[in-house]
Amino acid sequence: MKKLTYRHEIKHTVHYTDSIVLTNRLKTVADFDHFGIDGTYMVNSLYFDNYQNKVLREKLDGVSIREKFRLRYYNQDLSLIRLEKKSKHISLCNKQSAIVTYPQCQRILQGDIDWMLESKEPLIIELYHKMKSQLLKPKTIISYVRQAFFYPAGNVRITLDRELKTGGYCTDFLSPNALKLSIQHPQTMILEVKYDEFLPELIQDIIQLQNRRHTAFSKYAAGRCFG
Repeated sequence: MKKLTYRHEIKHTVHYTDSIVLTNRLKTVADFDHFGIDGTYMVNSLYFDNYQNKVLREKLDGVSIREKFRLRYYNQDLSLIRLEKKSKHISLCNKQSAIVTYPQCQRILQGDIDWMLESKEPLIIELYHKMKSQLLKPKTIISYVRQAFFYPAGNVRITLDRELKTGGYCTDFLSPNALKLSIQHPQTMILEVKYDEFLPELIQDIIQLQNRRHTAFSKYAAGRCFG
């Protein structure tokens, strides 16, 4: 079995005006993400949980070792859908992913999952077992606009997320325009910084903002407050 590689992850809330300052700083030293224009793109995710809200409760209770599954696509492009598992170990995180076709995604949403056991993707098989043993099922949709930067030293990825919305009880994941409720103040951005062994001093200096606030913000948990 392949050993998981964990990365550091820190989150902050920043004011919209500070995010403009941060973006202008980053543009001088970092590359834009390859998605979208100027590293900006739409993210649509469907999170899984069970009837006891295991994933949500573990987050709210501050459980140090936890995991969550989600389906995700970008920029309303349904031709490329990923199944992702995000694992958390205190302040470290790991993300595994596998491609899921549109018809396969439809079947998962319909509760038709027996085919997953025959998949060649270990992650799909793992989700199958946890849908059976933990009774995981699609729970809610989360969408937002992201601008992402990459800095090679330290393998640093910096993202700014805005316009966070939830589908509430709606799980119509394959309808990009499904009704979503805004759950983020329009003047607030979520800053996330992920890196391997070290965070370069240059990036540390750039993200130092006067009104920056450390946060354990979870998009899934925020969305569940509305459903």
